[in-house]
Amino acid sequence: MSAPLCLLFDSDGALVDSEILLAEVMADVLPRYGLPFTAAQYMEEFRGVRFLTIMLELEDRHRRLDEAQRQAMETSMRELMEARMRKRLMPIAGMTEALLALHEHPRAVVSNGPERKIRCAMECVGFTDHFGDNLFSAYSLGVWKPDPALYLRAAEAMGHPPQRCVVIDDAAAGLAAGMQVIHLNRFPAEETTPAGALAVHHARDLPAAVQRLSQRAIGSSLTLQRSIK
Repeated sequence: MSAPLCLLFDSDGALVDSEILLAEVMADVLPRYGLPFTAAQYMEEFRGVRFLTIMLELEDRHRRLDEAQRQAMETSMRELMEARMRKRLMPIAGMTEALLALHEHPRAVVSNGPERKIRCAMECVGFTDHFGDNLFSAYSLGVWKPDPALYLRAAEAMGHPPQRCVVIDDAAAGLAAGMQVIHLNRFPAEETTPAGALAVHHARDLPAAVQRLSQRAIGSSLTLQRSIK
């Protein structure tokens, strides 16, 4: 029997339903600094984009901030986001049951967010026991998705080669890293699953999708062994 595949989860929008909270927080904070912004704008235009990238784009459209203003704005946003997460954050529907069903697989969280935010999210929804300290932050490692290096570093730290890893949600970065990908596409009318990724539309379908990829990996391994003989 082949060893279980290593599962590398995104956090926002994959494990936890935090994107609407982030959209609301940005809509509250950014206009205070002369950067008009709405929650709908985040969901339609900037979902999953690094905060610094969003801020610089808005500055190009509206007004330039100095470094002190940028730091103050980010601090305000992070503090408000943490407060709202602790009050309102929920897991993605079906994810609690999916993680229990996938308990035999090594797993980690790989996120563009700061480690403090990742830890807070896991604590708020009761996922700390599922991931422990296997939390890989772009801020800590100095590389941001869609750069596949973030996933490659996480896989190396977890002790698994890329081909034995399954990325859950970040399809483009995962495919670029040479990993198998399950795209949790909860908005199929708005998002397209890239070629090469396996699409599921609800977290309850994750265990079956992982099983399918595991069987595919076993089949590939057997084929390779026969060709060597």
